[in-house]
Amino acid sequence: MIAVSEAVKRVLISDGVSPRNVTVVPDGIDLDEVHRAAAAPLGIHGRLGLPPGAPVAVNVAALVGHKDQRTLIRAARAARDLAPDLHWVVAGEGELRSSLEREIADLGVGDRVHLLGFVSAVDALLREGDVLVMSSKQEGLGSVVLHALALGKPVVATRAGGLPEIVPTEWLVPVGDPAELARRVVDALGHHPPVPFPQQCTAVAMAQAVLACYRSLA
Repeated sequence: MIAVSEAVKRVLISDGVSPRNVTVVPDGIDLDEVHRAAAAPLGIHGRLGLPPGAPVAVNVAALVGHKDQRTLIRAARAARDLAPDLHWVVAGEGELRSSLEREIADLGVGDRVHLLGFVSAVDALLREGDVLVMSSKQEGLGSVVLHALALGKPVVATRAGGLPEIVPTEWLVPVGDPAELARRVVDALGHHPPVPFPQQCTAVAMAQAVLACYRSLA
């Protein structure tokens, strides 16, 4: 059995799978393909009517409970005083869209949080954004994080699932903590030294690891 992260492996073991039967092979992406896909302009500022140069925090995830966009919306409210010009863009669809729209209205952040729905040009969106934000309660690894890192973007994420395996410790926040999420996102806007891409997460590395796993069974 192949798990995409040590976190997933731990879950499998807790469910009764023998550790000997689980091999960790992280998701892998083609860096050149990501850069090619990101090259096409999306024009997110113009599309949303944002001021030129306004900072944009991006979340790419289905609108479902374990992605916890409620915490992200509350972080947007907490960030108002810290970065008044910061906008939060959420790309994804799901069963919680209506309740998230109500949350946005109730907190008075409709001018700062933008639900885009499904976006096919994710890499272009990441390139035009300033920071990727992951507010998840659970996450196998977080393939969109790999895309952001490939594009040289900072990532602020919760300590959920496999995220700590690819996001530097200083950019991790507790699950369900909007104030800390807001603070670190604002920090990332002003100071984000380049994060080396994890070489075990390239498409070639993944293919080699899967092949080695199959060969071990021969």
